Amino acid sequence: MREIGTNKKLLWLVFFVSTVLTTLCGIVWASSGGDSHGGGVHNAWLEIDTWKTLNFGILAVVGFFLARKPVAQFFSSRAKSIEDEINELEQKKTDVQKELVEYQAKFKNLDQESKQIVEDYIKQGEEAKKRIIIEAEEQAEKLEDMAKHNIQQEFKSAKAKLQQEIVEKALEKAEEIINSSISSDDQDKLVDEYLKKVVA
Repeated sequence: MREIGTNKKLLWLVFFVSTVLTTLCGIVWASSGGDSHGGGVHNAWLEIDTWKTLNFGILAVVGFFLARKPVAQFFSSRAKSIEDEINELEQKKTDVQKELVEYQAKFKNLDQESKQIVEDYIKQGEEAKKRIIIEAEEQAEKLEDMAKHNIQQEFKSAKAKLQQEIVEKALEKAEEIINSSISSDDQDKLVDEYLKKVVA
């Protein structure tokens, strides 16, 4: 509806301009005597350029009406494409800003995570150190117990061996004493007594 009103106004404007130009041309032509070859003053502008100007005006108005819609469509489509490109660039800008925020958050988290990892490794190292110390102490206690047991066994073995040697020495000594104090008659007597006990 608005476009129809605009077209009517333009038609009236074209009609008015062409009427004014035609009237002016007529006045100018009449004032020149109506004949460009007559006895009046010859004016080259009035004769040639007026018609050229009038023709140009009419062609300009007609050209305007003919080219108005394609030119408007061209500029409208161009404006639309520019607007689409701007919107696309704005969207890309928004996406890039979001990615930037995400990466900044990741870098911040990465710093915190690296500190946490270092703390965890330190804690694990301390725990491993405590565990190794405890295991070493337990192993040392076991070795100490084994050494004490071995020492006790060696001591018992040495004691038994020493007792055996003492007994053997005592027997030898007793045998020497007995041999020196008992005569051959006593020995015969003892053998006879022993034989009697065995036989009985």
